Amino acid sequence: MEDASSSNQRSLERVVSQKAMQMSNSFPCQICVVGFLSGICIASLTMATLTSIGTFKYSHFSMLHLSFNSDLNSTITQCSFKPKDIQRLTDLKSRKEIDQDERVSLLYSAWNCVLNKPTTDTNKCLWKLGINESNLLNAPHLENCKAKSQLHDRLDKRIGNNSFPPWTNWKGLLDIRPLAVTEGAYPPWIAGSDEENYPLTRKVQRDIWIHQHPSNCSDANVKFLLADWERLPGFGIGAQIAGMCGLLAIAINEGRVLVTNFYNRADHDGCKGSSRSSWNCYFFAETSLECRQRAFELMKSDGSLSRGVLTTKENYTSKHIWTGPTPRIWGDPWNYLRPTTDINGSVVVSHRKMDRRWWRAQAVRYLMRFPTEYTCNLLNEARHVAFGKIAAKMVLESLVGEWPKEENGERPKSDIEKYVWSNHRPWIPRPLLSMHVRMGDKACEMRVVEFEEYMMLANRIRNHFPNLNNIWLSTEMQEVIEKTNNYSSRWKFHYTKVRRQDRSNVSMGEYEGSLGRERSTNYPLVNFLMAADSDYFVGALGSTWCFLIDGMRNTGGKVMSGYLSVNKDRFW
Repeated sequence: MEDASSSNQRSLERVVSQKAMQMSNSFPCQICVVGFLSGICIASLTMATLTSIGTFKYSHFSMLHLSFNSDLNSTITQCSFKPKDIQRLTDLKSRKEIDQDERVSLLYSAWNCVLNKPTTDTNKCLWKLGINESNLLNAPHLENCKAKSQLHDRLDKRIGNNSFPPWTNWKGLLDIRPLAVTEGAYPPWIAGSDEENYPLTRKVQRDIWIHQHPSNCSDANVKFLLADWERLPGFGIGAQIAGMCGLLAIAINEGRVLVTNFYNRADHDGCKGSSRSSWNCYFFAETSLECRQRAFELMKSDGSLSRGVLTTKENYTSKHIWTGPTPRIWGDPWNYLRPTTDINGSVVVSHRKMDRRWWRAQAVRYLMRFPTEYTCNLLNEARHVAFGKIAAKMVLESLVGEWPKEENGERPKSDIEKYVWSNHRPWIPRPLLSMHVRMGDKACEMRVVEFEEYMMLANRIRNHFPNLNNIWLSTEMQEVIEKTNNYSSRWKFHYTKVRRQDRSNVSMGEYEGSLGRERSTNYPLVNFLMAADSDYFVGALGSTWCFLIDGMRNTGGKVMSGYLSVNKDRFW
């Protein structure tokens, strides 16, 4: 009897122990468990006493054992029913996690206060959040657009007695001490070494700038080509830029300074003052202010056109503009293009119109060499929406103290912070893959490829670079955005917040019209610059937009990153 009783009691203890261990990870159930185990202890002592005096028989104990097991399961089930306070504790995260999420949101909102707002509005916004401006943490993903624009202005002008701009081999800010400036210095808007760019990129960019910025625009030997940007219906931004690349080639071949005039996509309220309806709303002007003024004076002057001192776009045929000869003053550098474009799993070694590919890359790089303060602010906004909370979490995790309780913000900056680190590019999560998915009405010009094929190429890149998991996605189709949900377990997608097409039979012109001129211009240019700055790129060479992005990347230190295309274009 003692052996049977002892065996069953040990069995009961094992059951209780196993059930208790299963519940030990659930804090709300611990209250139930403690009470229940206390009852078990009392019941065990009672049974032991009764057993020792022979009151219970083995059969009765077995029945009690089964009853206990049943009661145990019943009690565990009842643990799922918790008082209101315990339920609330279960539903919430730990207090530390909640505090961190709140601080991330607070810092994100505080950074939002400083985006494109006057100082008085910034202070009011921060005050409402309970943040002192002196204690606002540095935002690594945002640029000081005013300071950067002022720096670019210095780098884009001749100084003193018409001498060369302050181009040096120094990449930091220039105020710490005088630096040697020579005409042999390369343009500061080129990133990467010669090996990381198209052949002769540094020399060509330097020569284009010199050509477009003569020391004396009033010299009788200086001739001009004054041209509006293309504005015919159906011409997208990519086509407009490609057309201007052709006009820049004509200007160089004829020894003229290209001066651009009316740009319809800048004809909106976001472009203020003299920058309205002008390319220099978005990027630095293609020539100096003096040369622009001189060209407009000649346009009003009788005989300037007849004497050939000035020409306009109407002097040239469309064929000449779009397929005219590439400038050959630099020889044939396109013959040395390295094969880094992948189509259908093979690297393309050569193709037709290689000179056009090389030249458009040089031309678009020059035309977009420096973004204006307005464009810089657009990029700040896009990066903040996409990466702001990630940046806030990263910054807060790097702090030693608690923010905003402790003073972590304002302090004197060291020289290395002011002159070296302050000139670094804004932070984005790297490595970053840019993907431009062109569908919709583009089917009339090229084979349209579904999003799944783009992702197959993205996975190919990731197989070789396993730390890649961020994609900057640009597309006009809402269905593409929705399809990203199928890949969200392996990829993080980032994109501009804009209304997209829900039907593929809508023309691009109609879609852009529904967005309005300002938005339909701003967000594509932001996507273009983000693609140029990304580490990898997947697109469709059948798209002029992708063709130009490829050129911008290949003159921006990205040649060896390669380009994976889902299709061929008419040049391949």
